[in-house]
Amino acid sequence: MSKNPSFTAVEEPKIDSSDSPKCVVVCQHRRCANLGSRDVLTAFLANPSTKFSVIGSGCLKQCGNGPMVRILPEKTWYHNIKPEQVTTLIKQHLLGGKPVTQLLYPRFHTQPTNHSTD
Repeated sequence: MSKNPSFTAVEEPKIDSSDSPKCVVVCQHRRCANLGSRDVLTAFLANPSTKFSVIGSGCLKQCGNGPMVRILPEKTWYHNIKPEQVTTLIKQHLLGGKPVTQLLYPRFHTQPTNHSTD
């Protein structure tokens, strides 16, 4: 386990404009921290970009489903995120604009069904 990054728990930023740069919010509260969210935050911080910012937050109120990651301003939620998945989230969602479907939090995002006609 890596060293804990320093952060200050803050209220969720108010981001209203879809033209705003993306903000990655990584829960650092007790339950998510016990599930490895500090390492997830460290992985995001190790990949700086002008396309998005990264903050550690207080509880996102989804305890037991973490580590939780929320992307603003579009309010995309990811759950059970592991540090090794961060590169995929950055490349595909934050830089590529396409959510990582298999990591979406199903409480807020419905999973597409794959109906084959073959």
